[in-house]
Amino acid sequence: MPRDIFARKPVSAFTADLEEASGRSLKRALGPIDLTLLGIGGIIGTGIFVLTGVAARQDAGPAVVASFALAGLVSALAAFCYAEFSTMLPISGSAYSYSYATLGELFAWIIGWDLVIEYAVAASTVASGWSGYFGKILGQLGIHIPVAFSTGFLAGHGGGMNVPAFLIILAVSSLLVIGVRESTTFNSIIVVLKTAVILYVIAAGAGYVDATNWNPFMPFGWHGVVAGAGLVFFAYIGFDGVTTAAEEARNPERDMPIGIIGSLLICTALYIAVAAVITGMVPLEKIDVTAPLAQAFLDVGLNIGASLISAGAIIGLTSVLLVLLYGQSRIFFAMSRDGLLPPMFARLHPRYRTPHLSTMLVGVLVAIVAAIFPLDELARFVSIGTLAAFVMVSAGIIVLRRTEPDMHRPFRCPFVPALPIACILACLYLMIGLGLVTWLRLGIWMAIGLVIYFGAAERAIG
Repeated sequence: MPRDIFARKPVSAFTADLEEASGRSLKRALGPIDLTLLGIGGIIGTGIFVLTGVAARQDAGPAVVASFALAGLVSALAAFCYAEFSTMLPISGSAYSYSYATLGELFAWIIGWDLVIEYAVAASTVASGWSGYFGKILGQLGIHIPVAFSTGFLAGHGGGMNVPAFLIILAVSSLLVIGVRESTTFNSIIVVLKTAVILYVIAAGAGYVDATNWNPFMPFGWHGVVAGAGLVFFAYIGFDGVTTAAEEARNPERDMPIGIIGSLLICTALYIAVAAVITGMVPLEKIDVTAPLAQAFLDVGLNIGASLISAGAIIGLTSVLLVLLYGQSRIFFAMSRDGLLPPMFARLHPRYRTPHLSTMLVGVLVAIVAAIFPLDELARFVSIGTLAAFVMVSAGIIVLRRTEPDMHRPFRCPFVPALPIACILACLYLMIGLGLVTWLRLGIWMAIGLVIYFGAAERAIG
């Protein structure tokens, strides 16, 4: 019989899945510190090491500080919504599963398809940034990778295949196959190291700040601040990656809100401080758009500090890749368990209890995209996809409060429906600032997803 595209999967059905699928369930191994570090690992990366310079030079000027604050505020609104859902539905799938429980199968598919932008495409973007910093470090050692092997051919300039980006994604994917406990231990070590680098930037750079570099503070007006916020929003996508680990949290009712909100608050404070220091150290016209932190330290003669920052960027971007690839494989795992993707995506490794086939397939596809596409073509696309996901999650909170008001909610989003509505409006506001071309790309991507969904439905009916 025809498929009911608006059928919801009740919360009780998700709970039953966890109770009945003991052989197909993920291992609960993560505590609150693990989850917080997982969030920090996903957040601190491309946004702070690369996009700070791009947003300052092209959009906001020194007011990029306000752009980070605005993007952080919008993320905070969404974080409360994610925290409520993650304690009600402590399973893999993040916004996809939340949409299935509240808005129906079609919306769940749409948000699942949208999350491919947030995780898989974002991982490709981060890998491109990783490759750039890796090339800089090798260059300082006198080793130069030919352009044909360090730049994707779609970037032009004689590029062919970005080999470092390709290889780092395959390496991280292999680590994720081994197991989440091992992966998060690796991530925790990286987070400590790169946070130390960020604190060094703030402490050492503060002594070189020249307040005249902040004048004019808002050279491109408020529109520039909003445009900058839309771009640097890419920097905040890691916090909701924590929700994809809900099925592997030891005590999700307590630990998920800590991991989501805690990692977001810590990183927002670090972002604002770094943006203020960098725009104060260097005149706007001299801020580098590829490695703004390292170049700022070179400009004031702190060469050793610049080398430390480059090493920190490599470390930081590696942990971001881990979180993004982890999140994408878990979303596919959830969609496969619900029958919206082939069963192979839900198959677990007999020893490691990880979705190994899903992880490696995602890794290969992401590696291919990273090998041919340039970073700057993907960042705004990732931001608009993430904002669209936040809109759906916020709407889901409102719907579920009305349809199932008596459901047990270990963590309750405050000020419903006012806060979710504010989140929806704020996300749409930032999405408008991303420009028509980015909207067109999102529309094309969603159209492709709908064709796949309805094509699969037709085959199922047939």
